[in-house]
Amino acid sequence: MSHRYIPLTEKDEQEMLETIGVKSIQELYSDVPEDVLLSRDLNIADAEPETQLLKRLTRIANKNITKETHTSFLGAGVYDHYAPAVVDAMISRSEFYTAYTPYQPEISQGELQAIFEFQTMICELTAMDVANSSMYDGMTSFAEACLLAWGNTKKNKIVVSKGLHYQALQVLNTYSKIREQYEVVTVDLDGTVTDLKKLEAAIDDETAAVAVQYPNFYGSIEDLEAIQTLIADKKALFIVYANPLSLGLLTPPGEFGADIVVGDTQVFGIPTQFGGPHCGYFATTKKLMRKIPGRLVGQTTDDEGNRGFVLTLQAR
Repeated sequence: MSHRYIPLTEKDEQEMLETIGVKSIQELYSDVPEDVLLSRDLNIADAEPETQLLKRLTRIANKNITKETHTSFLGAGVYDHYAPAVVDAMISRSEFYTAYTPYQPEISQGELQAIFEFQTMICELTAMDVANSSMYDGMTSFAEACLLAWGNTKKNKIVVSKGLHYQALQVLNTYSKIREQYEVVTVDLDGTVTDLKKLEAAIDDETAAVAVQYPNFYGSIEDLEAIQTLIADKKALFIVYANPLSLGLLTPPGEFGADIVVGDTQVFGIPTQFGGPHCGYFATTKKLMRKIPGRLVGQTTDDEGNRGFVLTLQAR
């Protein structure tokens, strides 16, 4: 490097061009048609002092309508919940704040334990046997549940209530294009809940799963017990897309015989983030445990009998 602070000087640039056998930067783009090459300097303003630039950008940003200045009623699965300051302090610690999958448990016990506690909490809320370490968001978690149903039952039809979040249905429709025979059938509502008569008519021997939201997109509580009764004779899986925060009050889907419970954990206080993505969860029964997508953290003991945490069922 020919300059102490500037990583690429004109001298450095010329040496690199000579090394690769060209005379100029423009020669590198000789295969690009001239009519698409920019022949002028970029229209960028002169540099400003940082303090002045920050003030100008702040004035521009203040034109936005934000949740700090207005109350938001947009909803639709993304809510402005308060998260205590201690949350940001904890998750910024090195035990948590890493993009590295903890393949070496001996150096990742803090992160692994946090994930294990998350899985345990999801199982308690949903009344399911096992939950994974998380998914990209609730929508992809739901679509993965339907993929599991297609693969496990070897049937081709998913019956979905129109009370389901429309974005979850959109993602499912995209996933369904994997195979031509996959079919997604929607069922109308009776008021603001699923029409049980139309649901019963839609379920047949080719139904891999029936999916509803709880509470549904319109805030109404579906009759999961009645829906499970309709499903039982057809040997289809029962998928419930549930708001995990509501499960502190509502009877959990697992007690109604749900096979897979999925949803989004944004409601626990994840920032709205312009609508996502946030963090999905995926819970299921012991019978389907080896079909579950993503990672699972399990509890074990070492040679000395100390409790520890590891990624488990990795051969699935």
